[in-house]
Amino acid sequence: MPAPAKENEVKRLLLAATIATVTALTIAACGGPAEQTATPSTGTASATDDAAVDAPGPTGIPDGMGSGAADGVFPRTVGHFGGSTDIAAEPTRIVVIATGQLDAALTLGVVPTGVAYGSGAELVPDYITFSFPQYADRMTQFVDVGNRLDVDIEAIAATEPDLILANETGSEDIYSTLSTIAPTVLTEGTGVNWKQDFLLLADALGRTEQAQSFLDTFTTDAAALGNSVAGSGGAPTVSFVRFTADRARVFGIESFAGYVAWDAELARPESQQFDATSQDFSEEEIQLANADWVFVSSQDAGADSSAASYTTNPLWTGMSAATENHIVRVDDDPWYLNAGPTAATIVLGGLKNALQG
Repeated sequence: MPAPAKENEVKRLLLAATIATVTALTIAACGGPAEQTATPSTGTASATDDAAVDAPGPTGIPDGMGSGAADGVFPRTVGHFGGSTDIAAEPTRIVVIATGQLDAALTLGVVPTGVAYGSGAELVPDYITFSFPQYADRMTQFVDVGNRLDVDIEAIAATEPDLILANETGSEDIYSTLSTIAPTVLTEGTGVNWKQDFLLLADALGRTEQAQSFLDTFTTDAAALGNSVAGSGGAPTVSFVRFTADRARVFGIESFAGYVAWDAELARPESQQFDATSQDFSEEEIQLANADWVFVSSQDAGADSSAASYTTNPLWTGMSAATENHIVRVDDDPWYLNAGPTAATIVLGGLKNALQG
């Protein structure tokens, strides 16, 4: 079962500052294509000189994948990371297995029937509840199909789905089983692939143009933040830190939050300019977490957790970010667990709130 909600009130406070940004972007995406697509200004400090040339992750559907069909046109054949799948009609009973796919579907105005949850997370993360109040009643009717890494096949079948969405990462071994239940489409997974996966998921739903419009608006907003920060004459570095029960990690350029920061051309500390999603660090290595601004989450904030131990360590309290009150506590689900489009706007909104005051 999902972990109980132990810090809901804290999460509400954390989300309140950024939810307006999410709503504005969602409305813009659903209202039609953005008038202009912007790319990050080369005048803003980027993570590295080389990173400014190529994005950390893909920005579109890979060659040979997708359907090539216009929005709303069915039947369609969708190429994806598990093969090729025929979808006879617009799906109405959808099961989403991967974290981030619930976010993506709701962003496109599609409410799934069955939903899986991530380890240590709730079936419906708080940021989803707050971002999509229009679906509140329908979200109470979600069928819990189990942990995303160990889904309940019988529960999935019982929902009588006409489309199953999952990630290659975590679901590749059960793809054939899922495909006997309903047409199944696999996205790639991992946070740095969020734009590609959003577009591929949208293709399966017949809403690719809508998804691209959302991404265009997001790109424009990210560029605006980068230009504003550069225009103020500064180039602050941003650090991403996550604590779980017994681990402490910093997140690199090729992570979900790292990609959002790259889109805004925000600088990263040298300690986090590695080509991986994340790296563990010990209490003796706490300085690896330091930057002008540190955005930190904890999935378990108990007395015996890594968060409690690290954040009371003099090396932590002595970091420049701590002494300058530049450590920002953020909601774990959108920043580090759910690589979805609405989560991306929350991360961008959190960066904007901190860097622009």
